Parts: sequence; structure tokens; C-alpha cells
Amino acid sequence: MTPKLRTVLIAAAVVLPLDQLTKWWVATNIPRYGRIDVIEGFFAITHARNTGAAFGLGQGWPMGIFIGLTVVALVMIWRFYRQVEPGDRLSALSLGLIVSGALGNLVDRLWHREVIDFLQFDLQLFVFPDFNVADSAIVIGVALLLLDVVTQEAEESSAGGGGPP
Repeated sequence: MTPKLRTVLIAAAVVLPLDQLTKWWVATNIPRYGRIDVIEGFFAITHARNTGAAFGLGQGWPMGIFIGLTVVALVMIWRFYRQVEPGDRLSALSLGLIVSGALGNLVDRLWHREVIDFLQFDLQLFVFPDFNVADSAIVIGVALLLLDVVTQEAEESSAGGGGPP
């Protein structure tokens, strides 16, 4: 097993069960639209349901669109994964987080026909839309992947003489 495959599998083995366990806990312990204030005026655990995509976009769209988009995203990630060097653990971790998040929300869509969201931050200027562990994994994975790409390009340009003549 290559280090990159091991890294992806470890990310999935941690994130996917954590995502499903936290959603199960919320669904069984907090009434729908209920909340538990953790840090008054800043952070709450809620019980929201989202039939759309990020930030509630696409509410009312057929479920098949979201399932299809997830499958297309997973295929694109697989193609990118195949191009990652065998020892590139950061890219593998990034892709593992993204895949785990996509699968976590896909499981919700297939089982519940909606996604369970429960993390809510009140930033005073606005209340950030509720999200979950899967969403967090996707955002962190994309950020790490972008950071990895930027740092690799910076290393390559400095090794190549620092830019155009």
C-alpha cells in the first residue's frame, strides 16, 4: 500500500465515522430547529436540515442532481489522486478529507433525503450558515490542497531561477 493510499484511507476512517456519529447524536438529542448554546452569543450546536447545497443553495432541486454532482466530484478527485506522487501525503490527506466530506453528506442525502447541519457561529455581523463535520473536512481539504499547490509552485519557481529573464 502506498503512503498516499494509506493517508486517504486513514482520513476516511476518521472523518466519515466522526461525521455520521455527530449527525446521529444531533438527530437523537436535539429537536429539529433546537439549539444548545455552547459559547453564549458566539457558538451553538443546532439541529438544522439542508435539502440544498452549501449555504442552502439549490433548495428544492431534485435529489438526483446532488447525487450526480457528488459522483462527478468523486470521479474528478479520483483522476487527480492518480496524478499525485506516491509519497505526497499532504495532497493525499487533502483529497482524503474532501472525499470523506463528500461521502458523509452523500450518506445523509441517501438516508435522510437532506443533510444534517449543526455547527453554528454567530460572527456578530452575521450568523454563519450551519454546517457539519463533512463540510469542515471539505473546506480544510480544499485549503490544504491549495496551500500545497501554491508552495510547490513557489519551490519550483525559486529552484528554476526565480522567474522570467
